[in-house]
Amino acid sequence: MLRRLHHTQPETFAFTPANQAWAEGQLTKFPEGRQASGVIPLLWRAQEQEGWLTQPALEYIADMLGMAYIRVLEVATFYFMFQLQPVGSVAHIQVCGTLSCMICGAEDLIGICKDRIAANAHEISADGKFSWEEVECLGACTNAPMVQVGKDYYEDLSAERFNEILDELAAGKVPTPGPQNGRYAAEPLGGAIALAEYEAGKAPLNASATLATDIGDTIKRIDGTEVPLLTPWVRKAAAADVVAKKPETKKRDTKPAETQTVAEAEPEILSAARDGGADDLKLIKGVGPKLEGVLNDLGFYHFDQIENWSAEQIEWVDNRLKFKGRIVRDNWTEQARILASGGETAFSKKAPKEG
Repeated sequence: MLRRLHHTQPETFAFTPANQAWAEGQLTKFPEGRQASGVIPLLWRAQEQEGWLTQPALEYIADMLGMAYIRVLEVATFYFMFQLQPVGSVAHIQVCGTLSCMICGAEDLIGICKDRIAANAHEISADGKFSWEEVECLGACTNAPMVQVGKDYYEDLSAERFNEILDELAAGKVPTPGPQNGRYAAEPLGGAIALAEYEAGKAPLNASATLATDIGDTIKRIDGTEVPLLTPWVRKAAAADVVAKKPETKKRDTKPAETQTVAEAEPEILSAARDGGADDLKLIKGVGPKLEGVLNDLGFYHFDQIENWSAEQIEWVDNRLKFKGRIVRDNWTEQARILASGGETAFSKKAPKEG
């Protein structure tokens, strides 16, 4: 199936401050230089925040991870869990239509979606609140039929109960996820014969439903207030510092950043490249085409500008990049010193040369 970006796109994207803290916390799980491993969780977080993945969101994440945009686009178009078009403001309903669900009533659920939401999948309802699609097996066959909303499963559905859930969602309520027929989890319909203390009415919700209700993120767009719970390896104080910062947008701005402090010192900036043209900054490990464009927009065109950056000047530049720490991590100044003198680094020897 051909998957393309939607024809209508917003101009910018930025994580909420708290989601930015969460995203940066995720990247601490990966070794230096392997931040691209975080592309799927960051894409998912962006979708949870906005409801769908926009082109500015893909580009924002590509810049944050130091990845080529096409690589992030490949991930987003490969996995069907990523929505590449606008969805309902309240809920996007994913109805499992594979064997177990189909023989247990999925066609009735799909019929309700067509009648109550829109005639075709991926169309938004007239009130803008809902959208729907049929998906392949979601792995809840014992509790068929079921639908997924965001990260949550609504299982053991009847047509009547599904209609009630849509009514509750439309009214601003949040139905409790999990089995909807009184089952605790996936025990036999005739009643539990083991672990009988977990029968309906004798125990709290199962672990999945409990987590969803305790966090309070069921249905709603994720705003990042769950940082301390979902990113336990990030200190709350560090997350609070990021929350206080103004989020960046995809529009480049060469004006002094609002995060500038007295410790920063502005490095040498040029209004244009010198005679002979700009140096190929992509020969510096850690600088890709996108980042080279950002550096040029900031006024950096030549290796000899970068080689002389002091610690304070590095901080000045760092505060204007999407992913902090890259300059020191990849030792841009030493690489630039070698390249400015006509030498080559181990990276530049392998990198394709312009011209």
